Amino acid sequence: MKHIAHACLAAVAGLAFSAAAQAQQPFPTKPVRVVIGFPAGGPLDQHARLLTDKLQGVLGQPIIVDYKPGAGGAVGAQDVMKAPPDGYTLMLANTGVMVINPALYPKLPYSTLRDFTPVARTAMQPLALLVNNKVPAKNLQEFIAYAKANPGKVNFGSAGNGGISHLVPEMFKSATGLDLVHIPYKGSAPAFTDLVGGQVQFMAESIPQAAAYHKQGKVRALAVTSKERNPALPEVPTAIESGLKGFEVVGFYGFLAPAGTPKDVVDKLSAAFGQVMQMPDVRGRMVEQGADPAFLGAEAFQQFLATEMPRWAEAVKASGTKMD
Repeated sequence: MKHIAHACLAAVAGLAFSAAAQAQQPFPTKPVRVVIGFPAGGPLDQHARLLTDKLQGVLGQPIIVDYKPGAGGAVGAQDVMKAPPDGYTLMLANTGVMVINPALYPKLPYSTLRDFTPVARTAMQPLALLVNNKVPAKNLQEFIAYAKANPGKVNFGSAGNGGISHLVPEMFKSATGLDLVHIPYKGSAPAFTDLVGGQVQFMAESIPQAAAYHKQGKVRALAVTSKERNPALPEVPTAIESGLKGFEVVGFYGFLAPAGTPKDVVDKLSAAFGQVMQMPDVRGRMVEQGADPAFLGAEAFQQFLATEMPRWAEAVKASGTKMD
């Protein structure tokens, strides 16, 4: 019996020692899971694959991408929100998940700044303001004058209610006082087809798609929504240059951890993303994918989100859109 007791004590002591040894090992000591609230194959997935390939090398651990699609990204967000706050579960989110959903869904199960710890912003996604070739406007001021002369007769298409392609034109309407009519589609492809075909006159679309069609002469890009001109459309002025003071509206991607994740772990992850974002091949591939490299560390990303949340909430309110 004595031997068994000793053996048990030794085993318990051994377990305690190995747990203590593991606790002393610097983070990370096992694979890190990155959750995306959308199906595989989309733009967020492309972004995740690009960064996680390099992140594995920097952190020295495998990165597993886990898809939890549903409810505009809310299913994935809930999964991460409930995960242990230890740095081994992260969420890669877009503008919709982080700042639009909280204003759009009255019963949303998460609150971005309460339930998550921002780790790193990795990309910005400016949009182009487009018209079809039948619209007699060569620049943004001419379009504003045309729309003012035709109140309620100018339509804009979007990928659906409450998305970024709906809310950016809503912000444009607020900034200009125009009366534009929203036509929601099921995705950006059918909306774009109708823009080219002349069924809708105006649209806000991500730069890669917009640039390709503008260069082919199928649509006309009047302005970009970023602070600076975009390398893919160097001849197209910004909305600010076109006379819309302070009109800078861009989508963005970022990584968040569950609330309560220790600061040293968050800082280590943030620094690792910063390192990856400096790699020239990563930056080059990101631009090809239509996302501008735009790294912010944990604290700066937290401040950025705190500024963006009310802006998008205002746009949602102005649009009158609510989702159940």
